[in-house]
Amino acid sequence: MKIDIDTGSGFCFGVVRAITLAEKILKEEGRLYCLGDIVHNNKEVERLKNTGLEIIDHDQLKQLNNCKVLIRAHGEPPETYEIARQNNIELVDGTCPVVLKLQQKIKNKYNELKENSGHVLIYGKKGHAEVIGLAGQTGNNAIIVESLEDLDNLDLSKPLHLFAQTTKSPETYQQIYSEIKKRYEVENPDTYLKCTDSICRQVSTRSPRLKVFCKNYDVIVFVSGKKSSNGKLLFEDCKSVNKNSYFVSDKEELDKKWFENAQSVGICGATSTPKWLMEEIAGSIKKLH
Repeated sequence: MKIDIDTGSGFCFGVVRAITLAEKILKEEGRLYCLGDIVHNNKEVERLKNTGLEIIDHDQLKQLNNCKVLIRAHGEPPETYEIARQNNIELVDGTCPVVLKLQQKIKNKYNELKENSGHVLIYGKKGHAEVIGLAGQTGNNAIIVESLEDLDNLDLSKPLHLFAQTTKSPETYQQIYSEIKKRYEVENPDTYLKCTDSICRQVSTRSPRLKVFCKNYDVIVFVSGKKSSNGKLLFEDCKSVNKNSYFVSDKEELDKKWFENAQSVGICGATSTPKWLMEEIAGSIKKLH
């Protein structure tokens, strides 16, 4: 049976950077705090915990003093930096450069729109770590849009500027923008709507490439942590082109029945899936077969 691992799957640049920072400090010092899971993959978090990484939440951060804390790729709101300053905490900033630039753009646009009573809109998942960091640049005054239904309560008498969480679908982002624009043209053509292309292309291009990959195999095994929003979306892409697609978080979840009569298996994963885990899954499939 042929078993291939998708070369385009695995950690995105931002996650690689954050983990590299963590590994460097852990090697030198043997211990490091991380604010939230460093990546939405339980197996990778477990691996790093075994080397001295300690995951903390924001309440625990407030109790710390005189130590190092890693900020993961998702980024953080300004309040986190202020707590660190007050508690003499050295922040190891692993914020993805793409997210960092977006935070600055949102901050600048919010300050500009305030003069005209305008609003910043962010298309993203409410409560997601990146979105919390983005909204924090506006003093949490940004309006978070998750779906078209959330547009019903918009005040179309005010200027609006739309941004998106970096890992969102470009197609859905365009739908959101087009729907707001349509409502503006009908209800208030004199006000303006602007949109910033803030979606990371390294992430957004994975969907079409993954669909091509999945068409070439009898069975697809998609490897991802259950907490990964990106993983859930990409797995749906796999299912859309190959009905024999299965979601697993580790090798124990593999089922021998999936591979009966299969001549080829493709293994792929999310932007938060480590390559070593996909390789481990491949080895387990070989043993099952």
